[in-house]
Amino acid sequence: MNLKSKIRNGPLAGPVVTAAVILPADFYLPGIDDSKKLSEQKREEYFEIIQKQAIAIGIGMMDAAEIDRINIYEATKQAMLMAIEELATKPDYLLIDAMKLVTGIPSTSIIKGDSKSVSIAAASIIAKVTRDHLMKELDKEFPVYGFGKNMGYGTKEHVAALEKEGVTKYHRKSFSPVKELVLASMNGQ
Repeated sequence: MNLKSKIRNGPLAGPVVTAAVILPADFYLPGIDDSKKLSEQKREEYFEIIQKQAIAIGIGMMDAAEIDRINIYEATKQAMLMAIEELATKPDYLLIDAMKLVTGIPSTSIIKGDSKSVSIAAASIIAKVTRDHLMKELDKEFPVYGFGKNMGYGTKEHVAALEKEGVTKYHRKSFSPVKELVLASMNGQ
């Protein structure tokens, strides 16, 4: 089976992780930006600073099975609502990265918010680093997939391991090429 052409952009394994962060009014962190634009070292450094200085941090997470059950978009929305609920301090207003959420709190959705808002960027960093730490833990249990390096994304090595070793419970079975491997194994191929 040629799986190379079926790889999608998002991770093939692991949960979707979101964060909600309330920062003090005088919070200042030069260089803060969308977590994907920062090096791993910078993300880790900023993660520590944000954790120390934030008024409140909430984390929301939906596992691969839930992503498969309700789809990635809905799972992300649910994780975002969970992150808001986890905040120790209730926010007065929400700035949300690119999604509309139904909450009892006034909000604004900002396209590319993690590049435009310090609080969304901070939440992006908290979510990304939290997820990366989880994937590094999964790597200890399943080293063959390279989760510690690829964070669940469909690298050549990850896909080769999927073809050879099969799918774990942490893989998103509704995502290509995992879906095709599951169907092939069900059909005895």
